[in-house]
Amino acid sequence: MPRIAYVNGAYVQHRDAATHVEDRGYQFADAVYEVIAIAGRRLLDEEPHLDRLGHSLSELGIGWPLVRPALRYALREVARANRVSNGLVYLQVSRGVAKRDYVPPAGLQPVLVITAKSTPAPSEAPGPGVAVISAPDLRWKRVDIKSTGLLGAAINKQKARAAGAWECWQLDERGFVTEGTSSNAWILTHEGELITRPTGHDILAGITRATVARVARQLQLKVVERPFTIAEAQGAREAFMTRATSIVTPVVRVDGKQVGAGAAGDVVARLRAEYLRAVGDSEPFW
Repeated sequence: MPRIAYVNGAYVQHRDAATHVEDRGYQFADAVYEVIAIAGRRLLDEEPHLDRLGHSLSELGIGWPLVRPALRYALREVARANRVSNGLVYLQVSRGVAKRDYVPPAGLQPVLVITAKSTPAPSEAPGPGVAVISAPDLRWKRVDIKSTGLLGAAINKQKARAAGAWECWQLDERGFVTEGTSSNAWILTHEGELITRPTGHDILAGITRATVARVARQLQLKVVERPFTIAEAQGAREAFMTRATSIVTPVVRVDGKQVGAGAAGDVVARLRAEYLRAVGDSEPFW
């Protein structure tokens, strides 16, 4: 079945979807995006994702491309058109199209693009876990804005894959972990504390991160927001990462050293299962 995309009010064949060469998203990364997971024909954490989109747009002074109800409708239409029961929907908003200049003209019309694709259904089982490496954080200083300017993250993700790891945990100038290139980073201490870096300009306020923190507190787990080091992660009882498209994923090796038992731990497994239950009560959209 041909894939369908949405480009500024039109539903088009994915292969034909395009915007202008002078779109500021293309030339300046003057654009923001969101990725919303779909499971069982349900959009997971949809409203918090749209809230974060609003934050990103506001911080850059870009207007909403559609009013929120219309945007929610368009997300569902693209997912329906692509018959996505499990997968993701991607939306991107650029400032608009204009003659190339650092200072954009007033009154630009934002450009909205939406795509969707299928992926395997998420399971409650956390899987065998992944390895991560560490590297200096190369990104700009407003990571809380979910911009399409992802070169620093892409460089570090490539380093990880070249080293045989799935993710790179990035380090600030003091040697503390900020987050992964496309995930938030967590450890569980031997004292039973769940540690993750506090939100601010230096990390993205992960939507899955926030829901997992809420679920953890409901399970009477102690969540502590503070920076941690690679040495702490290597010596942790468990480690994991959170992201929209893979939920809660165990981290079993950090810079070549085994974490804990070297397999998914009980707490990670429980958090993953409880997260899926917590977000699975919305109505299917098709």
